[in-house]
Amino acid sequence: MKILYAIQGTGNGHIVVAKDLLPILKEWAEVDILISGCQVDIELPYEIKYRLNGLGFVFGKSGGIDYWETYKKSNLKKFYSEIKALHVADYDFVISDFEPVSAWACHLKKVPCIGLSHQAAVVHKKSPKADKIDVMGKAVLKYYAPTKTSLGFHYEAYDPSILTPIIRKEIREQELKNKKHYTVYLPAFSDKKIIKLLSMFRNIQWQVFSKHSKLGYKSDNIKIIPVNNEKFIESLASAEGVLCGAGFQAPAEVLFMKKKLLVVPMKGQYEQQCNAVALKKLGVPVIKNMKTKHYDTVKNWLENSQEIKVDFPDIAEKVVNKVLAIGNLMKLDNKLEEMELPKFGSFRETMMAKIFEA
Repeated sequence: MKILYAIQGTGNGHIVVAKDLLPILKEWAEVDILISGCQVDIELPYEIKYRLNGLGFVFGKSGGIDYWETYKKSNLKKFYSEIKALHVADYDFVISDFEPVSAWACHLKKVPCIGLSHQAAVVHKKSPKADKIDVMGKAVLKYYAPTKTSLGFHYEAYDPSILTPIIRKEIREQELKNKKHYTVYLPAFSDKKIIKLLSMFRNIQWQVFSKHSKLGYKSDNIKIIPVNNEKFIESLASAEGVLCGAGFQAPAEVLFMKKKLLVVPMKGQYEQQCNAVALKKLGVPVIKNMKTKHYDTVKNWLENSQEIKVDFPDIAEKVVNKVLAIGNLMKLDNKLEEMELPKFGSFRETMMAKIFEA
C-alpha cells in the first residue's frame, strides 16, 4: 500500500500530529510526505518528498493574519501548477492535514483523500461555533482543502468522527514541575505589544517565546526567547501557567499538563474564534487582544487557581487504524466507479459509521 501524507506548514500543530502518527503509519504502508507553506519551527525526522509553496498564511504583529503579506506571498498561478503537477494517482489514497495542494489535486483527479485535521472538527455541525458570523472564515475552512471524508480532532469528541487531541510523546513523557514562571507564545503579536501588557505585572516571571526576535533579551521581569521547540517544551513543563493563542495544539498540550491557561484568539481567524468558544465552555478565560484594558482579567487569572479536567488518552494507533480502514473503503469505492459498477450505497455508509464508532 502506498500513501501520501500531506501536511499544512503554517504553524507547528500539523507537524506535531504527523510526528506521532507517521512511525505507526509507516509500519503498515509505504508513505511519502508532502509539506506546503513555510512557517514551521519543528522538523520531521523523515525525508520530505515534496516541499511546495501551497497557499499559506502569514502571521502579523497585531494579533491576526497579515493579509497583505499573505497576498504578496501568494502565487495562485504557481498554486494551480502545483496541483496539476502532483501525481496523486500514484497513491492508493492521500491523507491531507488541511493541506490544499493535495486536497485539490485529489478533488480534480478523483483520487481518494481523507481529511485528518482539527479544522475538519471545527466545521462539523456539532462543534462549538463563534457567535459572530464569519462568511469568509467558514468558506476558508470548507474550501481551502476540501475532502469528502474526514476525521477531526477537538478538545471534546462531539461526534464519532471527532477525536480528542494527539498529544505528542515529548509532552506525555515530560516530568511536570512548577517553577512559578508563566510561559507565553503569541506569534501573531509583536514583542512590543506583549511586553506592554505583561510589564504591568512586575512580580511575575514571564518567559515569552518570540517568532519576531532572533536574539534573546530581557525587559525587567520579562525574558524574550527566540522560538525553540526543546526550550519551549521545557518551559511549558515547569510553568505555573501559559498564555497563548487559541490555536489547537498548544492549548490541548497545556490542558493535558494541567497547567493554568489563558488564550488570545487571533482576530479575523474564524477557527481560533471557534476554539475560544470551546475553551471557554471548559472554563478557560479568554481575552480579545493584548491591550492594557484586559489587565483585570489577566490579574484574576494570575491570582486564582484553575482546575480543568480533560481526558486525552494516547490515540495515535487508533487514528492510524481508522485512517487505513477508511482509505481502503474509499479505494474500493473508487474502483467500482471506474468499472462503472454500482457504488456501495447504504452499505458504504454503514461501514463508514462503524469505522468512526470503533
